[in-house]
Amino acid sequence: MTNRAAQAFSRPFTVGGLTIPNRIVMSPMTRFSSTGGEAPRDLAAYYARRAAAGVGLVITESTYIDHPTAGNMDNGSRMYGDGPLAGWSRAVEAVHAEGGLIWSQLQHVGMFRKAGDLPHPDAPAFGPSGVPMDYATDFSGAPVEVAPRAGHIMTQADIDDVVRAFAGSAATAERLGFDGVELNAGHGYLIDEFFWPGTNRRTDAYNGDVAARARFAGEVVAAIRAAVSPGFPISMRLSQWKNNNFTTRNWETPEEFGIALGVMADAGTDVFHLSTRRYWEPAFDGSGLNLAGWAKKLSGLPVITVGSVGLADEFWTSLAGGDAATTGIGGLLDRLEADEFDLVAVGRPLIADPEWAAKVISGRDSEITAFTPAALGTIH
Repeated sequence: MTNRAAQAFSRPFTVGGLTIPNRIVMSPMTRFSSTGGEAPRDLAAYYARRAAAGVGLVITESTYIDHPTAGNMDNGSRMYGDGPLAGWSRAVEAVHAEGGLIWSQLQHVGMFRKAGDLPHPDAPAFGPSGVPMDYATDFSGAPVEVAPRAGHIMTQADIDDVVRAFAGSAATAERLGFDGVELNAGHGYLIDEFFWPGTNRRTDAYNGDVAARARFAGEVVAAIRAAVSPGFPISMRLSQWKNNNFTTRNWETPEEFGIALGVMADAGTDVFHLSTRRYWEPAFDGSGLNLAGWAKKLSGLPVITVGSVGLADEFWTSLAGGDAATTGIGGLLDRLEADEFDLVAVGRPLIADPEWAAKVISGRDSEITAFTPAALGTIH
């Protein structure tokens, strides 16, 4: 396993104009540790420690774009304001000092925001149709009825403002020295709300078929592409499931998925990052390919896979207090060697053990610190 893991993971890979030294990516994981939106100094060291130990690319926690409706927590990080930008500049410098690469993940939470939420309590909750998910799930995935609430239905002017905010925040990230940006376009957040018919009930050009529902995502990518340097990578993180609904599907068939990917690829997306709860689960009937494998097959673009890498169960089980046993990665290596996907994002194992990448590549699997739910409350 030692030589095999080293050979599979240690190969460089080029995305846009950027060469990533190996195939291991630190998955974006929100730590809710920012004070007034400013990332603490510990967070810079936290990212740098993973880069120093062999992570080829760090993707930061979700960071609110510069729009008052983008966030819903005061301890979420921001891509605007002197303090937050200074904190992110420190993180970039720290990762680069260790020879690593770092992308900023940009976010608008959409209808996860409620009226009165910080950091801008006077701002409304924005959504394509002003509706949240119709029902939530508990941590086991069972449906739970929730009281309906309404938000602001985005006008064309609102859409244009948010598109500009994404582009402006991406340009800010490049100015700070980030090596690329990723859009959090999954898990029920704003861009994802346009994809899913349950939250997109519009009667204009942003709904009607799969391509129309992908239009907003394409406009965001195109605006960012125009605002940043040529070759500056743009990644789209997509999912079928939502944070509060495990059973939804934006795309029922590979054909539908391919149409949506085409809109985003044509707009200037460089890489797709496919978030699944378990990377080994097939995305569609009739094939063993996971969602990343299908994205690569349909778009021809580089893809990142993620979902319980090295662990026996998915994230929400851990968040509910359950342990996730460590497992081997032989099946993952099979898929990576077969070019089902190009890069592998690792989440909880890298929270528990900053040296996970170095230990896996060097065959020191027995030395890996096991993940426990307590690790979610620490930054080290």
